Amino acid sequence: MKIIQVSDLHLVPPGERLFGSDPLARLEDCITDINTHHADAGLVVFSGDLANDGQREAYAALAERLDALEPPYRLMLGNHDDRAAFAGFFPQGLAADGFAHSLADFPAGRIVLADTLEPGRVEGRLYGARLSWLDAALTGAEHVLLFLHHPPGPIGVPSLDDTRLADGERLRTLLRRHGNVRHIFAGHVHRLATGSWGGIPFSTLRGTNHQSALNLEGPHRVSFEPPAYAVILAEGADVVVHPHEFPHR
Repeated sequence: MKIIQVSDLHLVPPGERLFGSDPLARLEDCITDINTHHADAGLVVFSGDLANDGQREAYAALAERLDALEPPYRLMLGNHDDRAAFAGFFPQGLAADGFAHSLADFPAGRIVLADTLEPGRVEGRLYGARLSWLDAALTGAEHVLLFLHHPPGPIGVPSLDDTRLADGERLRTLLRRHGNVRHIFAGHVHRLATGSWGGIPFSTLRGTNHQSALNLEGPHRVSFEPPAYAVILAEGADVVVHPHEFPHR
């Protein structure tokens, strides 16, 4: 099965720019590249920070642009998003409990999208009703691909690690008990990174508009490596991830 991960769009109202570029034009370029090369994907996952500041105009523009995307898609939320504004344009994007989490079963395995947005906080949270939902979502599946906005553990960049999933140990305990998560996919850090967390492989992704510098000490710095999405090939316990830079204006 082919899955596409796109992350950290940081859309602003149409006509505005962010760090010198047009996030909406970058999204359009990304969609064009996916439609050209990966229209056969089983699912496209947008793993959070859809809007830069939760603006309604940004979600309206996203809804309009997604009409052009050929494969099916699902949307996740990040710390820059606003659930109420998002739901105004994507009411199907929230579950009955008000969180943007969901799952989908395919012959190749189960895809689980968790909601780590904690309003007013940069770091992620996954506790209470959301952790209980995830417990149920993992139950009964042999092979799971888990998508989060916030990475569950550190990637070695202190300014980014300070804003990872704050309650990662709760998640680690849950995943160890189930033992069926084959890979964790995250966004948030605007960097290509791969590793292992608690024995589970993970990968993070660049954004479509701007990136984070590889600054192994000191404060966060924005950088401008090319945008990328991930092409994921999964079949049961076997997972391959291809980061792909796409042409952009």
